[in-house]
Amino acid sequence: MGENNLYYQSTRGSKKRFLSTEAIIKGIADDGGLFVPMVIPRINKDLHKLKGLDYKRLAYLVMKDFFTDYKEDELISCIKQAYDKKFDTKVVAPLIKKRGAYFLELYHGPTLAFKDMALSILPHLLRKAAQKLNLKQEIVILTATSGDTGKAALEGFANLPGTKIIVFFPQEGVSEIQKRQMLTQKGENTYVIGIRGNFDDAQRGVKQIFEDPIFNEKMEEKNFIFSSANSINIGRLIPQIVYYFYAYLNLLERGEIKVGEKINITVPTGNFGNILAAYYAKSMGLPLHKLICASNENKVLADFFNTGIYDKRRELVRTISPSMDILVSSNLERWLWDISEGKTEQVSELMNSLDKKGFYQVTPKMKNKLEGFSGGFAREEEARNSIKEVFQESGYLIDPHTAVGYVVYKKYVNETQDQTKTVIVATASPFKFTTSVMESISKEYKKYDDFELIEKMANLSQLPIPPGMKDLKNKPILHHIICDKSEMKSKITEILSY
Repeated sequence: MGENNLYYQSTRGSKKRFLSTEAIIKGIADDGGLFVPMVIPRINKDLHKLKGLDYKRLAYLVMKDFFTDYKEDELISCIKQAYDKKFDTKVVAPLIKKRGAYFLELYHGPTLAFKDMALSILPHLLRKAAQKLNLKQEIVILTATSGDTGKAALEGFANLPGTKIIVFFPQEGVSEIQKRQMLTQKGENTYVIGIRGNFDDAQRGVKQIFEDPIFNEKMEEKNFIFSSANSINIGRLIPQIVYYFYAYLNLLERGEIKVGEKINITVPTGNFGNILAAYYAKSMGLPLHKLICASNENKVLADFFNTGIYDKRRELVRTISPSMDILVSSNLERWLWDISEGKTEQVSELMNSLDKKGFYQVTPKMKNKLEGFSGGFAREEEARNSIKEVFQESGYLIDPHTAVGYVVYKKYVNETQDQTKTVIVATASPFKFTTSVMESISKEYKKYDDFELIEKMANLSQLPIPPGMKDLKNKPILHHIICDKSEMKSKITEILSY
């Protein structure tokens, strides 16, 4: 193994080192932990000199130090295939100034959500990794989704040779448009399964399958190997770092900030991956001040940052921001590893406590490291009011998840009087949540369904209907399987037995 390679290890007990290709293929470590880079590389370029770089060149600059066992031409090829005409704006991730903040629009990909930013490249990284490792098995992508990952993963892996993708989603826990996007997905290798349960049930089921050595062995005998498209896969997480650098350089280029000036980032998040990518960007040397973690009424993360106690012992609340209706934030485990200074036994104990008792409390030393974050949450009514306020005051439409970010950003500024310039991550297009958005603006829209409101929204906002939304209602439903959470394994066996 080369001296200049960056290695990955599990957040839990195992000290075995893995190259990025190996970690991307495996998705999750054998001991149930998540792969973490053993060191975070520093950005070795003067930020001033990076101004004006397009998204693809910046992506290469950031990713090359994490994916060191990919050759330069291999990584460049993956990036070029990912960030192409499937994005409907030339700049890939526009930064829009409204209401005193900057909205980083990460929803211009084919499925209208921030997941496209990483799931456009993961299939190419995975396929290249399989070639490099001479894998002969078919790769089966197992994914749990709270609404957006599923469609973005299906879009990325559809008809990709050597792969199958199976997506589990909560049957009653996503928006009608999110559901229709998944159920109409074409592709000979795509399978979509609704489960009777919530996202945490789906996520737990998928993790248990990864951690079942007997089941995995049986599948390998049939020439299948499992991997993941969730942000538990390091190949999904690392590409998300890029857009935080991109936002900063955009502000620099516009003259909104000076080199070295710190900015805040507000991220609406349930699974913690999107804000962890910002933390990794900060660790690489990007000048970030506060990372503002915005929760909806499932405020388990907000409570954690305020108390140091992570407690999932509560009822899951179904909200208008369904992609954040999550009580177990899987990516937080990576951050625990970091703030425990790589003490895998400590992380393992905390995760066991969460599993067995439903909560854990970090040590006082770890709690001191929570200070770089601020946790807040938005009630349903606050999110609805902010959608209306932003639109009425500026003519700008935001989706319910971005609205949660906006509410928490405003609360943070009011409480702290911190005047640091702030980027709010706009995680999804308002077109994905037409009912919630339009009814927040006016009750007159209550008489229309999600699909009728697509045109109403386009007229109101003067925005074109995104290609992925056109005629969505009339597309044929191609996936019909619904199962109990206890049947996930048997459904996978059925699919792979054909």
